Amino acid sequence: MDLFPLARPFMSLLDPETAHRLTIRALRLGVGPRQNEPDPASLAIDLFGLHFANPLGIAAGFDKNGEVPDAMLAMGMGFAEVGTVTPRPQPGNPRPRVFRLPLYRAVINRLGFNNEGHEALHRRLAARRKGAYPRTGIIGVNIGANKDSADRIADYEEGIRAFDGLASYFTVNISSPNTPGLRALQGKDELVELVSRVLAARRTRPVGPTPVLLKIAPDLADEELADIAEVALEQGLDGLIVSNTTIAREGLVSGLHAHETGGLSGAPLFTMSTEVLREMYRLTQGRLPIVGVGGIGSGDDAYLKIRAGASLVQLYSALTYDGPALVGRIKRDLAAHLAADGFAHLKDAVGADVKL
Repeated sequence: MDLFPLARPFMSLLDPETAHRLTIRALRLGVGPRQNEPDPASLAIDLFGLHFANPLGIAAGFDKNGEVPDAMLAMGMGFAEVGTVTPRPQPGNPRPRVFRLPLYRAVINRLGFNNEGHEALHRRLAARRKGAYPRTGIIGVNIGANKDSADRIADYEEGIRAFDGLASYFTVNISSPNTPGLRALQGKDELVELVSRVLAARRTRPVGPTPVLLKIAPDLADEELADIAEVALEQGLDGLIVSNTTIAREGLVSGLHAHETGGLSGAPLFTMSTEVLREMYRLTQGRLPIVGVGGIGSGDDAYLKIRAGASLVQLYSALTYDGPALVGRIKRDLAAHLAADGFAHLKDAVGADVKL
């Protein structure tokens, strides 16, 4: 049962972080809608050796500590990404640190990788694999570095080792604007070292190594994007996530809370992140799967991301404003777009608007 329409007026009166915590608690108690019908066959796609029943996932940041991934899958998501998780627990930045901008359907956050650390997340992910009815479903783990770490790349290596065998895929998050100096790892020399060390940390298994994706910022210059594409292809990354939040404000938002520092997400990010997505698809010649994220709030948005080069898409901020019913609407509209354009399968629409 979807109680969001009833709860929304009350939740909007609360501090955003408090409202989010209550949402997680409700989902843990089983208070949330469940999808009962199968997804349209046209929405299925195979990537990284995994079968996605649909391309829609929940982005990292919603479930930092892996408390409700199965609730998100039951809601109809094709996959769930937990984290960002760091080796040691950390409280993040001082509150208040999350701000709603309802006029723009946007959110600004400067959380700073607040999470309970590897041990807590490992315990939860391991528990869901045990018992008479072990739970399945595609769950990615988004890994980060502690703010005070002396060797941040070592933190990413530790993340790979901690969750290899539990994660369906890894996301290496070096693009959050809320950990000082973290985005410097997107520079070419630093990125080569990071990627080589992270990939080497994976275990060798008969089924193949766990896929590793890199999440990048939308605020990069053209030459930086070209460097990332080159490193990704040469080093053998499995995919990219485009993009994280933006530190830009000019022309995007103004007024109440717009002056707050942190990453801007939601509708104003859509155009910027989609342009970066299109460019990365072109630079990689469509050879790397890309997850499109940033500003998706409708089936139209999701379809534009796919035609710009995304094989999968993620959302988060729009759920703040529209609630879980948005998941079903996006999938229905996306299937209708595919049918209207004569695409029998999602993969046929990927990059349709990009000239390689």
